[in-house]
Amino acid sequence: MLRQEAEAFFGALRFFTRLPVPAWVGHSQESLDRAARYFPLVGVLVGVLGGLTFLLVAFVLPVSLALLFSMAATLLVTGAFHEDGLADAVDGFGGGWTKPQVLAIMKDSRIGSYGALAVALMLMAKFNALYELPDDWIAPALVAGHAASRFFSTLLIFSLDYVRDDDSARAKPLAVRMGAGSLAVAGLFGLAPLALLPWEAALASLGLAALTTFLAARYFVKRIGGYTGDCLGAAQQLSELAIYLGILAVAWNFS
Repeated sequence: MLRQEAEAFFGALRFFTRLPVPAWVGHSQESLDRAARYFPLVGVLVGVLGGLTFLLVAFVLPVSLALLFSMAATLLVTGAFHEDGLADAVDGFGGGWTKPQVLAIMKDSRIGSYGALAVALMLMAKFNALYELPDDWIAPALVAGHAASRFFSTLLIFSLDYVRDDDSARAKPLAVRMGAGSLAVAGLFGLAPLALLPWEAALASLGLAALTTFLAARYFVKRIGGYTGDCLGAAQQLSELAIYLGILAVAWNFS
């Protein structure tokens, strides 16, 4: 049992990041099917890496540069996996009118003008939201943001249908509908880091991310009837930004 769960976790780590995993970890479909429950735990690790990078660089360089190094570290360790999903999703929904058109555009590996603009604006928005926080809030916000946003992304796996039917889809391991038990595990890992924040900030970020995810899910269902892997990446990016904005709203108005 423990070995199976370890394989599922390391499978998630290998799928969502470029971090090395032990050599004994296999490639079974069963472990990949369980990997989604550890999506938020991978977010914790990514957020910790970003937070530590920020704290270390901030010792010798201004906060703005420390934050840039921190964001670069998270992009490097994930291979911009979710940012790529955001770009593909925005290209698909922006350029396609029918469901087949949207899915075809999403599958195209080339990035279009909609996608490029979306990623650029997203990175700028996240940088500015984090930069405006009190310095001692930035590292906890990074951990909470990366973890909780991945939990909100898993809510789409739990509640919506996966709409691609081709075996070549790179998000095929995420096509299996999550059960309530797996969602509870994802919620534990994803929401626990919010305790690093003042309760007002945690509550505000939680509410805004939930609203953002709900609206994104409604839009995905309206346009294509469910989700794809690119939709999950877009939902993660949108909810991550929502979390930072929720924290900032509290810091800006009440601290």
